[in-house]
Amino acid sequence: MSKIEESAVPLMPRVDGNSRVFGVIAHPVTHVRAPMVFNPRFAAAGLGHIMVPIDAPPAALDGIIRGLQTVPNFGGLAVTIPHKLAMAELCDELGTVARLTGAVNAVRFDPDSRLYGDNFDGAGFVAGCRGNGYEVTGKNIMMLGAGGAARAIAAALCEAGVRHLTIANRNLANAEKLVDLLVTNGGFANVTAQPLAETDGVGVDMIINSTSLGLNADDALPLALDQVGKDTVIADIIMVPAETKWLQDAARRGLRVHYGRHMLDYQIELIGKFIGAF
Repeated sequence: MSKIEESAVPLMPRVDGNSRVFGVIAHPVTHVRAPMVFNPRFAAAGLGHIMVPIDAPPAALDGIIRGLQTVPNFGGLAVTIPHKLAMAELCDELGTVARLTGAVNAVRFDPDSRLYGDNFDGAGFVAGCRGNGYEVTGKNIMMLGAGGAARAIAAALCEAGVRHLTIANRNLANAEKLVDLLVTNGGFANVTAQPLAETDGVGVDMIINSTSLGLNADDALPLALDQVGKDTVIADIIMVPAETKWLQDAARRGLRVHYGRHMLDYQIELIGKFIGAF
């Protein structure tokens, strides 16, 4: 075996007619990182699985999912932008966090033709913070966005005992709905909403971008950092590119940054077990 072939062995699993297929579904799909994380794990464990990216335009999501349900060797999905909310509606059964947030990031395709969904984004984000030396308990945290990932992260942060969570969103009504969800269904009191246009990031310990801003090179910054304190941690959940313009700007200002990849890396085991990959 050549050196090139040897180096490739741990990176990709062996794929043949007995392989079980898993996917990560998104649109666009170029930013997804899950195959780069799952496939080396499959290979290292000697598992006959493979994870592939699936580009699903929102209008075609239902048809794509129904088609995948007919594939006997398809095991399940990791789910990312923009499908976390829509996929929850397609599931037959939801786990606790998914029911609370109305969003999923993992779906298991069982032989009974039912779809089982749950959400591990929040657990992954909090674990990623702690694993990289940042404790969220007792901190004032601001989150930008109120979509599917934001819901799971907000619930996990509240459960972890943050001092206060502020949810800033362009559409204030959506942020207020999330606050109401957390207060009513989760019993979390120290959470408020505010318009993103009136947000400067002053007085918080961490700011989290849970929006899609940063996926594309010409995206606007999620929030200007001119007024942010020097000890504020700037966190993104975007995985590709790892160095978003926002994180680059934060680093130039001497602010501590927290990368999007940590949220996935710290939930791989949870997602893998849920969808039957590990």
